Amino acid sequence: MVSPPDPVLSAPAESAPAKPRAVWRRLLPLAVLVALVALAFWSGLDEYFSLRQVAENRAALTGFVRDNFLLAALAYTVIYIVVTALSLPAGALLTITGGFLFGPVIGGTATVVGATIGATIIYLIARTSLGEPLAARAGPWLSKLRKGFQEDAMSYLLFLRLVPAFPFAVVNLVPAVLGVPLRTYVLATFFGIIPGTFAFAWLGAGLDSIIEVQQEAYRECVATQGAGAACRFELDPGALLTNEIVIAFAALGVVALIPPLLRRWRNRGAAE
Repeated sequence: MVSPPDPVLSAPAESAPAKPRAVWRRLLPLAVLVALVALAFWSGLDEYFSLRQVAENRAALTGFVRDNFLLAALAYTVIYIVVTALSLPAGALLTITGGFLFGPVIGGTATVVGATIGATIIYLIARTSLGEPLAARAGPWLSKLRKGFQEDAMSYLLFLRLVPAFPFAVVNLVPAVLGVPLRTYVLATFFGIIPGTFAFAWLGAGLDSIIEVQQEAYRECVATQGAGAACRFELDPGALLTNEIVIAFAALGVVALIPPLLRRWRNRGAAE
């Protein structure tokens, strides 16, 4: 009589195929996100987010918002979530457009909500696909960096969010790699982007005058150089970041760093 196989000995053979499947499940969200980003740029989706598009469709946009305010605000929030999750370079212009269409208060609020949700989607995908494997294989240097960042994650993240020198898409990824808790990430993102968001939303409230100036400059260019000239009708949202605004945001960022700096100074004094 043949005895049944020992379950202890047969277990590895059954569990061996599970590891590749687990790796695939972990990397699948990241692969889908990368594919969607590539598709968006390949299809030229980012080119639709321009001042010229807003100006050319100004009457249609304002009319739709007037007749369907709640639906329009919801659609704007969803669009902002998608743009943020795909890391399309249209955040500043969308924020200005939100202020133009809905006013600085409602437009700014919808932007903060949409940007926070979109950034959280990236964070969750990056943490699952990259952060957890890196934590398992982290060397001494990366482990020390992760530990130091996590101890004052709220202050560091507020600094990165408040200072406009750091790309928004990069700041969405770094906390996931460094193991920042989800709650800390969401709170720091939500409150950290409020000053910049409402600054751009207030600028958007006067977008009509900005469009008129750009249209006049475009018409003058065509009139003086001809229709075939390289006349461009556009606005670089980054140009709206004056030195005064950048300095103000940097000052807020420094304030966010005061608590961890004081803690380190006290710990050093106690150690001495």
